[in-house]
Parts: sequence; structure tokens; C-alpha cells
Amino acid sequence: MKSLIGVIGGSGLYDMPGLHNRRETTLSTPYGPPSDVIIQGEWAGVAVAFLARHGRDHRLIPSELPYQANIHALAQLGVRYLLSVSAVGSLREDIAPLDLVLPDQFIDLTRHRACSFFGQGAVAHVSMADPVCVQVHHALAASIRELAITEPVRLHTSGTYLCIEGPQFSSRAESMMYRQWGASIIGMTNMPEARLAREAQIAYATLAMVTDYDCWHPREAHVTAETAIAHLQKNAQRAQQVLALTIARLGREQPCSLAHSALAQALVTPWEAMDAATRARLAVFAQPGG
Repeated sequence: MKSLIGVIGGSGLYDMPGLHNRRETTLSTPYGPPSDVIIQGEWAGVAVAFLARHGRDHRLIPSELPYQANIHALAQLGVRYLLSVSAVGSLREDIAPLDLVLPDQFIDLTRHRACSFFGQGAVAHVSMADPVCVQVHHALAASIRELAITEPVRLHTSGTYLCIEGPQFSSRAESMMYRQWGASIIGMTNMPEARLAREAQIAYATLAMVTDYDCWHPREAHVTAETAIAHLQKNAQRAQQVLALTIARLGREQPCSLAHSALAQALVTPWEAMDAATRARLAVFAQPGG
């Protein structure tokens, strides 16, 4: 069964109970298994694939996540639009806990993660100048504004997500430095996830749910896992509502995204020059005419 829309649930979002005709799908990939089984089903008549980023029992730290396997598995299912739900800390005074942020830029400070499907027989250089799909970003924003008609929602429609390796939180000196760089929010999981989605020609955007101020803040308590989880639980129902509206909107509109042709000018190695193993590894998203 193919799925038009993928959802990767972060900390606090381990399922989508509103999916109809649910079934668990176990996939293998050239990069090993994904974080967990993928839950496929329908929401508002739209085929959806849900994956718990850390596993349904939250057993994987950010550096252990099989990013390549996760994106490859979703590509196997035909996903064209990917909604990443992520817990983040705030690096700005005006972005408060429980706010929603739709970042449009990323800074990647990860160090130990495979960040590309290419290499080992194939070369491609995709553009990451604008790493978020504008159409998916707009669909999320429109859905949040629709939700705000019936309940108060503080939304920030732009910002820079700074991704650190983790699993430790930042030092105060690091947090202050990130603020000087102009970063808006901080997390541990959206890179290389966004890079790989672009290479797989999947339109990607993040729904960031603010759990706390990072430790730069002079008056707020320093972030703890306990505080973050408490705020995540408060945001979980809101995330489900936003996802429902966004999935229905994307299902109706099915916009054309620049991400869908990201490899058109990026793939350097001719397909016929790749060996059979390389072609098999990349065929799900890189095969000409695929």
C-alpha cells in the first residue's frame, strides 16, 4: 500500500490514533531497519504512513536514529510529503514554551551521523539553500491558523532550527553563542533528516513544538527531561489536530514541490555508470523515470 503523506513523530508523539484501517508495515532497507514498524492507514481519506522517530517506547537517542533507513523506508512507500513533528527548546525571548514554530532554515552541528544516500558509487549534490518545502510549510501554517479560530495558538512562521548532536543539552556558553548566530530554536533530530528527505525528493517541513527555554535564559529554570515531557504531553493533542488539518489539505491540493525534482540537476554520476548494487540502493528515488 502506497502512502502519499508521511509523518515522523518526535518525543511525545508515538502514534496517530486517528488513523483508520491501520496496519503495521515492516520494511527492510539497504541501511538496516527503520526506528520502528511503520503504521499505515487513512486520515480524511488520505493515505498516511506514521513512524515514531525514537521508537514507540522511546529507546533511541538522537545519534542512534537510523536516519537513512527511516527516509528510505518512507520513500519505498511512495511518500511525497513529509511532516516532521519535533520537540525543541527556545533560543529567543519571544518564542515561549508551548508555542508552535515552523522553521524555514537549519544549522547542522551534528558530527556522527551519515548525512547522505550518495557516495560509494554515486555522486549527487542537492541544493539545501531552502531546506523546507514552501508548499508544505504553508499547509501547516494554514492549518494552525484554522485551529486558532477555536483555541489560542501562538505561531511563528519562520525561524532557524539549530540541530546539535546531543543527547546532552547545551552548556550556557553554547546556548549564548547560538543566540548570537541568530538561531531561533534548538533540537537534536531534524538533521540529517531534512537533508535525506531532499535527496529522496520528498517535500519536507517541520512542526516544532517548544517545550522550554534553552539554558541561556536568566530567569527561567534550566531545561530538564521531566519539564520537556510535561510540555510535550500538553502539546500532543494540538499536534494531532494540526496534523489532521494539514493531511486533509495536502491530500486535496497535492502541490508540486521543488523537492520532487531535487535530483534533476544534482545527480552527477550517470545512472548507467553505476554498478548494480548502487542502482538497487538508490532506485526507489533516483532511478530515471521512476
